[in-house]
Amino acid sequence: MEFVHIKNNTSIVKNLAVKYGFEYCGIAKAVKLDEDARRLENWLNQGMNGAMQYMENHFDLRVDPTKLVPGARSVITMLMNYFPAESPRTGTPKISRYAWGNDYHEIIRAKLRHFLKEVNEQIGEVNGRGFVDSAPVLERSWAQRSGLGWVGKNGNLINKRSGSYFFIATLIVDLELEYDDPVAKDYCGSCRRCIDACPTEAIREDRVIDGSKCISYFTIELKDMLIPDEMKGKFENWMFGCDICQEVCPWNRFSTPTREPEFSPIPEILNFDLRDWNALTEESFKKIFKKSPLKRSKFNGIQRNLKFIQTK
Repeated sequence: MEFVHIKNNTSIVKNLAVKYGFEYCGIAKAVKLDEDARRLENWLNQGMNGAMQYMENHFDLRVDPTKLVPGARSVITMLMNYFPAESPRTGTPKISRYAWGNDYHEIIRAKLRHFLKEVNEQIGEVNGRGFVDSAPVLERSWAQRSGLGWVGKNGNLINKRSGSYFFIATLIVDLELEYDDPVAKDYCGSCRRCIDACPTEAIREDRVIDGSKCISYFTIELKDMLIPDEMKGKFENWMFGCDICQEVCPWNRFSTPTREPEFSPIPEILNFDLRDWNALTEESFKKIFKKSPLKRSKFNGIQRNLKFIQTK
């Protein structure tokens, strides 16, 4: 009888994932991530987090789901496609595709709240917490464990059917569910396109990403600091984030446009040329990009990045 309940509850969870617009849903048993803990500790010890001090905080929470949700039994991982149907004009300052629409944190966080509410309504009292790239959760590890893909050489989760242009949402619950088989194989093979294409050599041969060298780190994470001179001429016109390692990935030939209207590109991102960006005032920036991930860099950060990519 218990098995029937678990099976029915799993069906409810996976049906809700479809209802809320997630393309994929996988479930893994909530266990401590000992191997990931060792990898993360080694990565931090080598200083690859750069100025991202928050990566060092709450280490025990990152590797043990029961520290985030007491009595955690299952980790539900869902993927939401953000690949845009349209593209900006060529030659303009480049922005990572995930930031072309409205801020995914707010959109997906709201979906997870409603999702958990419906789980309680349909199953009974379930304690849980939802996370989307803003809390100490190793979401790519959980996605791999729940059968949604593998972590590629570029550090991104890659789904064999749809590529890597996905946001990862995690829901940790104290509910036992059916668990999916992990993706045991690495389908990158001998391909090294992302390694060869990265202009700052942030993707190492040993499949480790040096976050302190990534263009996204310099254009988003580095706050109130000058971008090092040795990086001049290496950004290939990326003003906010970077998609190079995804653009060259063969698996992204399977990418299809998102169905989520909130991720539709903001008109200015499609239409602004370099003169428009340079002429942008702080007041206009706050108005146009009030719902955009670009607000994370703030107006001064965008101005700094613009000047840097125009400096030869």
